[in-house]
Amino acid sequence: MRCCILVAAAVSLSAAADDAKPQAQRTILEHHDQSGVPGKEIVIGTVTLPPGAVVGFHVHPGDEAGYITKGTLVWRVRGQPDKTLKAGDSFFNPRGSVHSIVGGETEATAVSAWIVDKGKPLATPVP
Repeated sequence: MRCCILVAAAVSLSAAADDAKPQAQRTILEHHDQSGVPGKEIVIGTVTLPPGAVVGFHVHPGDEAGYITKGTLVWRVRGQPDKTLKAGDSFFNPRGSVHSIVGGETEATAVSAWIVDKGKPLATPVP
């Protein structure tokens, strides 16, 4: 009985720790069909990362250009060294670039524009 209580307590603490991890928040601001380019759309949005939040490795079905408006974050691109970006820095992810972002010591916000294949998910996780 004591063993079951200890296991239940450990599972509860583990679940609480997972819930306590800081989460990034993506907000889509606008969608527009790209003029003269059938099947493409332009998406504008923000991502806000609390300190230590992680957006796992993923790809987009098109290009992404972005700008850091607040704080610092670590930009990770597979096959390249990690890069710390701060407010005022910009970045570019070409189609198929496997990348991730990690929040720094303070909250960070980036604004991005994606030119992507219409009807596809904006981001697809990559292991």
